[in-house]
Amino acid sequence: MGGISLAQTTTKHLTDRKELEKFLKRKVADAQKKVLELARIAMGGHLGGGLSMIDVTVALYHHVMNIDPANPAWPHRDRFILSKGHGAIALDAILAQVGYFPEDKLETFNKLDSPFGMHTNAHSTPGIEHSTGSLGHGLSVAVGMALGARLDRADWRVFCLLGDGELQEGSVWEAFMSGSHYKLGNLIAVIDRNGFSLDGRTEEVMALEPLAEKLRAFQWNVLEVGGHDMAQLLNIFNELPPPSSETPTAIIANTEKGHGVSFMVNNAKWHYGAIDSDLEAQAIKEIDASVAEA
Repeated sequence: MGGISLAQTTTKHLTDRKELEKFLKRKVADAQKKVLELARIAMGGHLGGGLSMIDVTVALYHHVMNIDPANPAWPHRDRFILSKGHGAIALDAILAQVGYFPEDKLETFNKLDSPFGMHTNAHSTPGIEHSTGSLGHGLSVAVGMALGARLDRADWRVFCLLGDGELQEGSVWEAFMSGSHYKLGNLIAVIDRNGFSLDGRTEEVMALEPLAEKLRAFQWNVLEVGGHDMAQLLNIFNELPPPSSETPTAIIANTEKGHGVSFMVNNAKWHYGAIDSDLEAQAIKEIDASVAEA
């Protein structure tokens, strides 16, 4: 196997675990601030779900996944599918961090003819494996990719990040059923369990609990983690079974919608919202304070 993983290159020199966690937390804060900036530039954005997924995605791209941003089509790369495609505002910020494209290109975010839109677009954004937007389809795509890897006797993994709101779609459960049926231990589903969908709390709109028990009934290896606790995230990703295993893994990452910004936390109003310079400054002040305390 060949290729250079810039993501691993950026962290491999950090042999001290505390330094690694500190590095990743700074990347989280940088991505949070970039999401706020992009939402201001675009005069709107999916802020709540964008901010809830950042810690998980930073850990994956900066430390866990085997990727080569200089060669997005490298055959041996791990694949990442953002099933909650409206989280593109956060994923694009992290793709820029690890080097898929220059960060200043994001200044066109959601403008006419920009390669960066409100939903992921594999045809225009380097590093995006599959366009997503209609909820409930990403895990099915990930199952197909993981099955393809099996047929090719390849040893890369497929990671799929889902929103908990989209678990209300029946197609998601068909995909869970397929993942265990085909014994896809190279498939990792991470659920951004922020407890909210567009219309309100998931347990009021269409209850999901007991979610872990349901996933275990579908014969998946189920793990739960604090989705904003970098130490826990690293522990759980480091203990993933090898791609050759026969049981797919579902990670329930318990998160907060709008994490890091007090006036957005657990507030369905900020599923999609506009932000002005004053609110952005207040939010950045809070994010910087949280990093200083860490």
